[in-house]
Amino acid sequence: MDGRIALIGGGRIGEALLGGLIAAGHEPGALVVAEPHAGRGGELAERYGVSTVTTVAEAVDGADLVVIAVKPDVVTAILPDVASALRPGAVVSSVAAGVPTTVYEAALPAGTPVVRVMPNTAMLVGRSMSGISGGREATEGHVTLVREVMDAVGKTLVVPEAKLDALTALSGSGPAYAFLVAEAMIDAGVDLGLTRDQATTLATHTIAGAGALMVETSTSPVELRAAVTSPGGTTAAAIRELEKNGLRPAFYAATRACAERSAELGKLA
Repeated sequence: MDGRIALIGGGRIGEALLGGLIAAGHEPGALVVAEPHAGRGGELAERYGVSTVTTVAEAVDGADLVVIAVKPDVVTAILPDVASALRPGAVVSSVAAGVPTTVYEAALPAGTPVVRVMPNTAMLVGRSMSGISGGREATEGHVTLVREVMDAVGKTLVVPEAKLDALTALSGSGPAYAFLVAEAMIDAGVDLGLTRDQATTLATHTIAGAGALMVETSTSPVELRAAVTSPGGTTAAAIRELEKNGLRPAFYAATRACAERSAELGKLA
């Protein structure tokens, strides 16, 4: 996008987005970061060549897009400062988990377009799967603008805000499921006699390779699994045990619990 972007929060997620934007060709001079800790702000300024300020209002003043990248429990505390400096027509986006657009709309000037984003931790390596939802005042153009920004750190999918709890259960929390599977595979490998380093290399690269196959080919996960599961073979024996021990029902239960908890947190915001 053209115009000035204010990033509120210079933590890990904020820095990941900052680095992605610059790598995608955004001019550092058009980016400003609000970071209350001057030392951290200095690090970001030196590393990326962007302007950093210590107050929210300074960053928001004159910005065309404001991206809120603070912890959810900080959001309501900073919104008055955002509102006080927000120029008419500016778009506000947030990557704070669980905070619905209605919270922002209630605190910001009437008519402010708000776009909510649910990224995941893979943003740190430019591979986030982010859900995007527009609020009551957000047009398709506003959503597209935010989507173009988030495309700098991975893939995006636009969904109605009512679907964000389900999306959180799959992609928002999804990396943790993969990490848990990797952890279990590593422990199983050690149990089979491999060293922990050997098992870690085997498990992590196997999961990464399987993910690449699903993303980079047009083959469905069902077809990919079938292709490596010979009748009566070793993989078939393993799959039988996973299914017998409730892998599939466990994922149904886990994702439903996650979606329900996401909805509960949204009501508390």
